[in-house]
Amino acid sequence: MRAGASDFLVRPVAPERLLEALAANADRRRASGELAPMSEKLAPPLELEQLIGAAPEFRAALAVAAKSARNRLPVLILGEPGTGKETISRAIHAASLRAKGPLLAVDCKAIAANIIDSELFGHEKGAFPGAFAPKTGKLVQADGGTLVLDEISALPPETQERLDRVLATGEVRPVGLNGSYSVDVRVIATSSRPLPDDFNAGLSERIAGTTVTLPPLRERSGDIPALARHLLSRLTDQAGLKPMSIGNDALSLLMRYGWPGNVRQLSGVLFRAALQCDDNSLTADHFPHIAVQSRFTGRRTDFAPTMSKARSDEAISGAPSVTLYTAEGHLRPLEEIESDIIRLAIGHYRGRMSEVARRLGIGRSTLYRKLGGLGIDTTAA
Repeated sequence: MRAGASDFLVRPVAPERLLEALAANADRRRASGELAPMSEKLAPPLELEQLIGAAPEFRAALAVAAKSARNRLPVLILGEPGTGKETISRAIHAASLRAKGPLLAVDCKAIAANIIDSELFGHEKGAFPGAFAPKTGKLVQADGGTLVLDEISALPPETQERLDRVLATGEVRPVGLNGSYSVDVRVIATSSRPLPDDFNAGLSERIAGTTVTLPPLRERSGDIPALARHLLSRLTDQAGLKPMSIGNDALSLLMRYGWPGNVRQLSGVLFRAALQCDDNSLTADHFPHIAVQSRFTGRRTDFAPTMSKARSDEAISGAPSVTLYTAEGHLRPLEEIESDIIRLAIGHYRGRMSEVARRLGIGRSTLYRKLGGLGIDTTAA
């Protein structure tokens, strides 16, 4: 163990014990895990104000995240794989009063159903075949901090019910123990899609009280230039590579691809291009596979919405990203433009509604009336 082993098994090996050890050590979310993509291992945590994106939907999501960081309630983060759910989770923890406490993560989809209770709640010695020693569950380990449950919908129904009871009472009962432990832990749950209809109703209501919905990258293509420059700078710095820029032709190409893998895919593509680049700047020629895929693939998620040249030029130059014209060249409805501006202001001023109203030149009550009329979720307020 002192030489670096993370666990040991005693022969004869019980199947349950072997599965438990494999699940714990193959967790893709472990910061030191060898299964994590290199581009992710290199990236240090970001604070909420450091997250890149000016799209109104993304800024509104950050406003909800910023507000949720100030309380102790559970949070549900929805978004396609690669949209940054883990990054947002870590940023919420860092911005909360629990920042000095532990931050633990469990990939619910990667752990077998027969040992997930042991992983979350812990177990006593002899609680089941192979339980040769007591184990402290993640909920107890995260006491005073935050526990991130990735893909929470993968939890078995019985585990959902037990977790709902823990969140309601603050008491954790390990498997095989008659008593319980009192814990103060904040749960952040993530899911790639809305919770299914058969998900535990009580737990769903408890964790979805505050929901952060991250838009896919193809729906905020205008953020790609700033995001690509930011990621490239971080990646080259962390990997010890020479400083590298990215040309407008490359940015235009990246903006017209749909990114089915979202920000994670963009980060990986930039990292590989940087490793193979002999010059000081990336051009469109460094992304031939992106050009081919965006032209010939049949997957819907590989295609970004049509962007006018003016919109593309604005994004590359860093101009404000409130779109005034449709792809056909007509002005968008005033209601849509107003909605975008309000969302942008909510995100920019971190959900401080008095400041948002003052900067927009309207009263607070007028702002809330507009939020309701425009269908903007007031939880972002």
